[in-house]
Formats: sequence, C-alpha cells, structure tokens
Amino acid sequence: MAPHHVLKCCQRSLSWIPVIFINLVVGWSYYAYVVELCILTIPNNAEKISYLVVFHLFFIMFIWSYWKTICSRPANPSKEFCLPKVEKEQYEKEEHPDTQQEILKKVVVGLPVYTRTGTGAVRYCDRCLVIKPDRCHHCSTCDMVNNCVGFSNYKFFVLFLAYSMLYCAFIAATVLQYFIKFWTNQLPDTHAKFHVLFLFFVAAMFFISILSLFSYHLWLVGKNRTTIEAFRAPVFRNGPDKNGFSLGFSRNMAEVFGDQKKYWMFPIYTSHGDGNSFVTRLVNLDPEQIAVGLQINGKRLFMVSWFDFFHS
Repeated sequence: MAPHHVLKCCQRSLSWIPVIFINLVVGWSYYAYVVELCILTIPNNAEKISYLVVFHLFFIMFIWSYWKTICSRPANPSKEFCLPKVEKEQYEKEEHPDTQQEILKKVVVGLPVYTRTGTGAVRYCDRCLVIKPDRCHHCSTCDMVNNCVGFSNYKFFVLFLAYSMLYCAFIAATVLQYFIKFWTNQLPDTHAKFHVLFLFFVAAMFFISILSLFSYHLWLVGKNRTTIEAFRAPVFRNGPDKNGFSLGFSRNMAEVFGDQKKYWMFPIYTSHGDGNSFVTRLVNLDPEQIAVGLQINGKRLFMVSWFDFFHS
C-alpha cells in the first residue's frame, strides 16, 4: 500500500477519536444521571420523573443535532464551476500565472462569482480543478471528511452547541443540591457519590467552554459571516467589504435557520440556497453584478455564494 494511502487511513482512524470520546462521555453522563442520580439517589418520585422527562428531551435533541452535524455530507460546487475541457487543457499547459488568470476570467463570466483573492485574482482550486464559488474554501484538514462544519451542516452545528449547552446546564443545575449533600456527608457514602460529584464538575466545565463558542457563532450568524470572514474581510471586485454578505439581522438568521421559525429548533435542513449562490446586500455596487440582480422583498439584491468551510 502506498505511503499516501497509509497516511490517509491513519488520518481517517484518528478522526474518529473525538467522536468516540464524546460518545463515551455522553454515555457515561446518561448512566450517571439516570441510574445513579435519579433512580438510586433521588427519593421523591415526582422530582425523579420530572427530572427524567426534561433530561431525555434535552438528551434526544442533543444527540439528534450531533449526529446530523457529523453525518451530513459536505456541499460541493456544482458542475458549472468546473473548467470546460478546452479551457482546462489550456490552463494546465500554460505556465504563466497571468495567462492562466486570463483563461479563468473568461470562464468565470456568467458565473455567480463576485469575490477575488487578496491580489484580485479569480479564486481557483488547483487540487480540485474548479473555480471556487464565493466563500468556498478547500479544507486541507478534511480532504476526507469526518465531518467539517460547512454550508450543509452549519444549522445542525449551531443547534448542537445550543443543546449541548442546555444539556450541561440542566445537569449541573439539578445535580447541584445532591452534589452539596454528598460533599457535606448529608447522604450515605455510596458508589453514587463519585458519579454525582464528577457529573457536576464535568457538566459545569463543558457548559462554560461551550457557552463561549456558542455565543461566538451566534454573533457570526447575526452578522452573516464565516469564521474566516470574521478575521479577513471578503474581497469583492472593487475591494474588501466585511459586511458584504450581511442582509440585516432577521434575514441573516433566516439564511441559516430558514423562514419558518417553527423549524428553527429542530435539526432538519431549512437553510437558504444551495451553497453555490446566495443573496448579498447592495453595497459597493459592482457594475458586473447588475446583470444578475434579483428582486427580493422590494429590495434589489444579488445572488452570491456563502459559507467558507465547504470543499471546492
């Protein structure tokens, strides 16, 4: 077996380590909370049942959104972003970057591509041999995906953060009184003591760490920015514009979660667009964009593409 394939197999194997770890922690937390706390420690049946009902509600939503995040296939550019056969042969034979750019500029005419590299060049992936849609980047880490966060699963990822945070918060809040009772020896020193004490510390620790990440991604959704765009403004044909894709808070939220709010809290796909083209606000008007203008809600907007994590 070639070294490249061996390395790839090792990468695939190692990529499952975080998944296995998370599932082990979640599996243990389920056992510790349901069996050791609710069944063996809490004496009041009404309290026990109410805790179990709410716990399983958060648990189901957490697991659902988590597996939707890691199992959703990453989006890929459509065939229209591939170079035609003749232009592809010309591009591969040409050695001068300037001439290669001229070939790409001819092909990109008519495509919904309005952003450029920092030097003003057409964004092209030499590894995948396609013109990159706006906000699309080739991920060197997940050339094979376990799964990266991208256009196709970003809603699921945000919901995963939300439900994991609620899951941890609920566990920490309901375990606290029994944590104190075990700590102060108000309850018998049984094997449940270790599970309850450790469960509180783990839930509190994960809640604090997830809270900061969840808050950051909510800010990104509200601004309609990707993580890359948060650090480096996208470059349009007439210059960089950090708010180039922002449509206002409500429409930015709808870009990720969809128009029907009743589906926002469920890990089902409701995001706008196809990952190749999305609307952007009318800013720093590029004359070449006028031809593909779109009328939405009485405002003239333009079709462009979106999140930067998916593969080219």
